[in-house]
Amino acid sequence: MTDDALVDWLLDADPALRWRVERDLVRAPDEVWQQTRSRVATEGFGARLLSLQDPDGQWAGGAFFPAGFDMDGPEARSGAGQPWTATTWSLNALREWGLDPAVLRERRTAELLAQNSRWEYDDLPYWGGEVDCCINAWTLANGAWLGADVAPLLDAMLAVRMADGGWNCEWVEGSVRSSFHSTLNVVKGLLAHQAATGGTDETREARRSAEEYLLRRDLFRRESTGEPVAPWVRYFTYPYRAFYSVLNAAVHLREASLLDGTPPDPRMAEAIGMIRAARQPDGTWLQSPRHPGTVWFEVDAPAGEASRWLTLDATLVLAWWDGR
Repeated sequence: MTDDALVDWLLDADPALRWRVERDLVRAPDEVWQQTRSRVATEGFGARLLSLQDPDGQWAGGAFFPAGFDMDGPEARSGAGQPWTATTWSLNALREWGLDPAVLRERRTAELLAQNSRWEYDDLPYWGGEVDCCINAWTLANGAWLGADVAPLLDAMLAVRMADGGWNCEWVEGSVRSSFHSTLNVVKGLLAHQAATGGTDETREARRSAEEYLLRRDLFRRESTGEPVAPWVRYFTYPYRAFYSVLNAAVHLREASLLDGTPPDPRMAEAIGMIRAARQPDGTWLQSPRHPGTVWFEVDAPAGEASRWLTLDATLVLAWWDGR
């Protein structure tokens, strides 16, 4: 594709993605991308997912898993993957797609979830979170977005930070080392909370300390040996869900850089090289194998085909890096 053809291809997208192309790539006037963003509630993916919300405020009848999902049953044991249809995943998608939170506030979603939704872990109340720090990070971000009181949850998250600066969802099982996946999910939650509320000195320090955990490892290396942590650092798949990749990490660090007004960190150089190397001759990035699991509907290309979401994210990351 020529550059113009690539931009036209990206613009030929659902409003959930198109408004970001207009704002961040085309640099369209504010009224243009804001009008497109307003359509997320009434057209395409956003409207479709909103139509699937239950009267009690949830999706699929559950907080993290659909109602009735047997975590010890044959579906869970089959390798079919985590279902991606329950409340937390649906809120994540709508927030990431740019839905105006006023739409869900008008539906009293935060209040309904406080009344009706309980975590599958110990039947804990929704906005209080549970023990998994990734789940709590998404709940923090979604709660700040919807105006729920998540201050106690934030305190609980900060209390389980590891000595090395990051987080690990298996802290409750005794883990004392941070995880790439968990750390990225938490810093994304803290950044979303900061963008919505301004954050605090403590939350900003915690986020930057955890980003330092990733940067010390060049976004993909074991600190002990310097070897790549695993092949999955190169697997680029949208939706990102809970999974780490150097692209997912770089997307976050770009957003943090723009919010903080700081330049790209030079320790990202090798990870940026991985992202650049994955670019196809036509300027696109291909979808890696999808994360298995039931979805409401597909929002991006099948494995092996050009992904608009990944192409936009990777293009913006490289432009940010190259303009440093």
